Amino acid sequence: MAAKHQETFNLVKEKTLFGRYICNDHVLPLLDNLKSVFRVTEIGRSVLNKPIYAIELGNGPKRILMWSQMHGNESTTTKAVFDILNLLSLSNKDSDAILNSCSIAIIPILNPDGAEQYTRVNANEVDLNRDAVNLSQPESIILRDYYNKYQPHFCFNLHGQRTIFGVGDTGKSATVSFLSPAADPERTVNSTRKVAMELISAMNDELQRVIPGQVGIYDDSFNINCVGDTFQNLGTPTVLFEAGHYDDDYNREETRYFIFFSLLRALSYISENEVQGDRSEGYFSIPNNEKNFFDIIIRNVMEGPEFDIGIQYQEKLDQNTIKFIPKVEKISNLSKFFAHKVFNANKHKVLSAKGTLISEGIEIDFVEINSKKFSL
Repeated sequence: MAAKHQETFNLVKEKTLFGRYICNDHVLPLLDNLKSVFRVTEIGRSVLNKPIYAIELGNGPKRILMWSQMHGNESTTTKAVFDILNLLSLSNKDSDAILNSCSIAIIPILNPDGAEQYTRVNANEVDLNRDAVNLSQPESIILRDYYNKYQPHFCFNLHGQRTIFGVGDTGKSATVSFLSPAADPERTVNSTRKVAMELISAMNDELQRVIPGQVGIYDDSFNINCVGDTFQNLGTPTVLFEAGHYDDDYNREETRYFIFFSLLRALSYISENEVQGDRSEGYFSIPNNEKNFFDIIIRNVMEGPEFDIGIQYQEKLDQNTIKFIPKVEKISNLSKFFAHKVFNANKHKVLSAKGTLISEGIEIDFVEINSKKFSL
C-alpha cells in the first residue's frame, strides 16, 4: 500500500508549491484551474480584505470539512491539500470511490494575511485557534458560518508543528502528530471522540509502515477556545493533523507526502466504512508528544561544569523565502534532550565568529571548536 501511495503521490504532487512559504498568490492560479472540475467559491474576506476560498467536491452523503493555514506559518498541510485535490480530480477507482461516498469541503488558506506575512496570528495579531468562542475575527466567523452551513460529519483541522517535538522519550522526531480533542474539561472519551480516534488509529496503522515510531499524540487538555475542542463539543468528530519534522526536511517536502498519505487513508477509510468509534483502541497505543528536541545540540562543552549548547532555528521571511537562523536557546545539561544534528565539542571551548564564548540568545551561523569552524 505504501509503495502504491508513493507512486501515486509522485504523479499528483502539485509542483508549483514548494517550501514553507505558501500564500494566496501561490494558490490562486491553482484555484482557477480547479474551477473546471470542482466548485470553488469565495466565502469571505480577511482583516486586510484578502479573499478566503472553499473548494467543494464529491456528491456522497458523508460530509467532510477541512481547513488549512489557520496559522499562517503552517503551510505543509496546504501543499498536501492541493496534492489530494490533484488526485481527486482524476477519474480512477480510488478517487471515484471517495467522491461517490463523500462530499468534501476544503478551505485551503483560512488566514491569508498571516500566510502572506508568515505569522501564526492574523492581521489583528489574534490566534484564530483561540477564538472559537469569542469569534472576534472575520476569519473565525467565516469558518464557523461555513461549519454551520455545511454541517459536516467529520472535521480535519490541519496544522504544522515545530521541530521541538519528539515521540515520547524514544529519540525519534514526531513527523506526524494527531489528536482527538477533548469535548469537555473532564476529557471524557465519548462517542464523538471515539470516531475521531478510530480515524487516527487507521491512519497510524498505515503510517507505521513508512515512518515507524514517528507518530505522536498531542496533549488533550480541554480548551473551549480552540476550534477542534469546540467542534468536538458540538458533536462533530474532529481530527487535529500536525505536520512535523522529518530528517533534514526543513522545507517539509517529505512530511508533505506523509500528510498526503494520511489524508488519503482517512478519506478512503470514511468512504469504505461506517465509522462508529468501535475500532478506536489503537489510538491509545500512540505515544504522547514531548518537547524534547533541539535542532542542534553541541555536547561536552568545556566551561566550568560540563554542559551542552542547544540551538533552535528561527524562521524568518526574507524576500518570499523562509530563512532558518540558528539561535542559542539553552546552555545547560541537555542530557535528557535530543537533536536533529549533534556536534561533540570533546571538552573544548565553543566560540562565536568573534572568538567570544557562546551565550544564550545570540544568533550565529557557525561556531569554532578546537580551531575548526562548523557551519550551523
